[in-house]
Amino acid sequence: MKKNVKLQSFITIGMLSSISFLLMLFNFPIPPFPAFLEVDFSDMPALLAAITMGPVAGILVELFKNVLDWIFSGTPTGVPVGHMANFVTGILFILPVSFIFNRFKTIAGLVGGLAIGTVVMAVGMSVLNYAVFLPMYTYFLGMEPVVGDSLYKMIVAGILPFNIVKGILLTGIMALLFTTMRKWIDRQRSMYIAK
Repeated sequence: MKKNVKLQSFITIGMLSSISFLLMLFNFPIPPFPAFLEVDFSDMPALLAAITMGPVAGILVELFKNVLDWIFSGTPTGVPVGHMANFVTGILFILPVSFIFNRFKTIAGLVGGLAIGTVVMAVGMSVLNYAVFLPMYTYFLGMEPVVGDSLYKMIVAGILPFNIVKGILLTGIMALLFTTMRKWIDRQRSMYIAK
């Protein structure tokens, strides 16, 4: 029985990763944010994996979708800086949701987790873009590094509010999915998390 559950969990993670990869292809910018910041809904399958199977499943979905996208789409720098940033963004968002929903298994617990996940993602990615990802990206593209006021403005006026807006969009969609898929989510949780 345990072997069957383990096999089914691998299959489910694979399916959710594939759906996540496909959703990643349908990305779009949100004016007036910088064009390189694009929203997609590929974190939704990872969120479903995290709340139904646990945080490790959500992290694996985030990892596999980025690996697939890197293989099929490539990167302008040859180094997957954008994919690394997307992976970290997803983890910062889904982990708080998973931990809080595991404690408070209600729509209020989910929305609370999504709100905290949004804040963690927005603040965390602001710091990481400032310290790691933007310097890496400009380095590998051979561009002049963005520093000083320009970097500060890019973070505060671009990346921080963009991730808040993205988190709000994902929260709305996930809350809607939760209300329509509650029975399925409960069944999955009883199969994977309770064992």
